[in-house]
Amino acid sequence: MINYGFWADVKKPIFALAPMADVTDAAFRRMIAKYGKPDVMWTEFVSCDGLCSVGKEALLKDLWYDETERPIVAQIFGATPEHFYQTALLAQELGFDGIDINMGCPEKNIQKQGAGAKLIQTPKLAQKIIAETKRGAGKIPVSVKTRIGYTKNTIAEWLPYVMEMEPAAITIHGRTRKEMSAVPAHWDVIAHAVELRDTYYGAKDRPLLLGNGDVHTLADAFEKVKNYGVDGIMVGRGMFGNPWFFAGKDAMKISGPISPGDIALQEKMRVMLEHTELFETLFGQTKRFDVMKKHYKAYVHGFDGARELRMKLMAAHNAEEVKRTLHKEGYQYL
Repeated sequence: MINYGFWADVKKPIFALAPMADVTDAAFRRMIAKYGKPDVMWTEFVSCDGLCSVGKEALLKDLWYDETERPIVAQIFGATPEHFYQTALLAQELGFDGIDINMGCPEKNIQKQGAGAKLIQTPKLAQKIIAETKRGAGKIPVSVKTRIGYTKNTIAEWLPYVMEMEPAAITIHGRTRKEMSAVPAHWDVIAHAVELRDTYYGAKDRPLLLGNGDVHTLADAFEKVKNYGVDGIMVGRGMFGNPWFFAGKDAMKISGPISPGDIALQEKMRVMLEHTELFETLFGQTKRFDVMKKHYKAYVHGFDGARELRMKLMAAHNAEEVKRTLHKEGYQYL
């Protein structure tokens, strides 16, 4: 029997924030929760091995969250089933609403650990990991994020291994590990995954299935739900520099979504500074300030003088320097 936990109370279509390393940290998530909250939030992915080692304390900052982010899902990765069990116990202790297992990360250092997308090639180990996570999770629902295959599309062979373990939800990124992000996401394969799920479970309860890949606007997200039959959409890169991405989702059919072009430039810069100051407050002693600079590339584009302003922001070392730079360029704040 599937333990849906909080997922049972989320209305469809479900919109979720994708986990992205050094992007979706607590500062970014709080900005999103304030300006355009999705239905479900994910943390950055965190190593189970690290959380079960002497380096645990240094990693706990990646699991910080506050109440505005709920429901909040902790995403974890690794290749040692016992460590997933221990980490699931920790997730209970920390009060998370859900636990998600990363079986899709394509990065080389993650592959060398036998983790992330590499688990597609070791499906029996993947099943043990899901089982141990569920054992440690108690009442917390467990979900899986994965890809359509490793070197080629093997969704028909791979997905049944995941479905057999009855996770609450499955998110499928529409590319193989080999493809990385070099080709358009294969949404036709995601639609096939929906068919496979429905056939596999028949009339029984079934995991929710979310699609991920190349979702650039909220209107695009609604369109993909309609066209491909998924229960929801997970958005990653489309959120960069755009905490308003999900604003207006509940009124979509009435007035349409808010697009980046609807946000005044002064407001964008004000929110960028707010984001910077929050990052510094939360992580000033634990993370390099350079982490923020990838956000500046996303906030500052598409207007006259954007390139020059970005270059100046890239030279900043702290929030005060960012604020002074913006003031010199004529941006004022409430």
